[in-house]
Amino acid sequence: MSLRYSDEQRLLADSARDFLAARSPVSAQRALRDQASALGFEAQLWQDAVALGWSAIPFPEALGGLDFGCKGLGPIFESMGRNLAATPLLSSVVLAGSLLHLAGNAAQQETWLQGVISGDKRVALALEEQSRHDPSRIALAATAEGQGYRLHGDKFWVVDGLGADAYVVAARTQGQAGQTEGISLFLLPATTPGLTVSALPLIDSRNSARLQLDQVLLVNDALMGAPGQAWDVLETALDRGRTCLAAELLGMAEQLFETTLDYLKTRVQFDTPIGTFQVLQHRAAQMYIDLALSRSALMAALAALDDASLDAAARARLVSLAKGKAGDTAIKVANEAVQMHGGIGVTDELDVGLYLKRTRVAQSCLGDRDFHCERYGSTHR
Repeated sequence: MSLRYSDEQRLLADSARDFLAARSPVSAQRALRDQASALGFEAQLWQDAVALGWSAIPFPEALGGLDFGCKGLGPIFESMGRNLAATPLLSSVVLAGSLLHLAGNAAQQETWLQGVISGDKRVALALEEQSRHDPSRIALAATAEGQGYRLHGDKFWVVDGLGADAYVVAARTQGQAGQTEGISLFLLPATTPGLTVSALPLIDSRNSARLQLDQVLLVNDALMGAPGQAWDVLETALDRGRTCLAAELLGMAEQLFETTLDYLKTRVQFDTPIGTFQVLQHRAAQMYIDLALSRSALMAALAALDDASLDAAARARLVSLAKGKAGDTAIKVANEAVQMHGGIGVTDELDVGLYLKRTRVAQSCLGDRDFHCERYGSTHR
């Protein structure tokens, strides 16, 4: 397993780095926050990213994709993390797009997946029902009624849910919370009667929504795949999202580390650069080690996503290792960056605070450190 990207991946990384540095520097995210943008990202930026092929990377050529595989997403999400760039790449392409690809029928793929790839439509995954991520705890019931299903309940923390054109909603057609059997997926256009979408603000000022489903009646055509059999495809899509978040977290952590090192070299106290203080050198060395371990775990997870020879348990171990380690490292590096910058580290004028807030949300999204430690351990039983 290589700790470096391939030549093709490096080309993607270089392209993403240059594009985001020019079009979406950290100042752009700060401006979106100050403007209280409900969308959470710049619509034109996303269209330009689509023009670069980002939305087509993981999908097969037969569906209009580039057939690059999930490994092509890693360097892009790293660059997004370094720049704090906000796009619906995770929500619409990696999560909802993967589910449309893996579970959608021909009509759903023609209408919605093609729209996702072209950038004409945005689709969001409505999964969470409680504060702690655990897809096996889905309790929202989809009750069979006539030629369809009726849904009644709430979904929270829907990433990029505001302004989406449709939602993939995970619900139970059988079983109870805590069981992996019985989970189904439904595709709901945003105009579905009984569906209400409202903002659910987060500290990173990104687009997050609450979905309220008030006796929503769906025809059978809304069902994605076989009823009650969605667990495997849901976990596959979630593992892709978790790995992409790990890449974003690593990008943020490395940017913060480099920024902090520069500050240690230039900040003078007691007539000497503070980077010469041994205790700060030791702390910087520990951050460097954690970053190297996180990169190793990330590269293994990216390789696992496209490795058909791995079983689900092996993939889950590697993904949870990457997500848990990257989240833990990003939080540690962000905390150290605040402390090593001293008094200015807690001011809003310094970008460190923006990274700190985003790392808090990203490490919790799709499972925090505790969730992935537990999941990693369970795959060894």
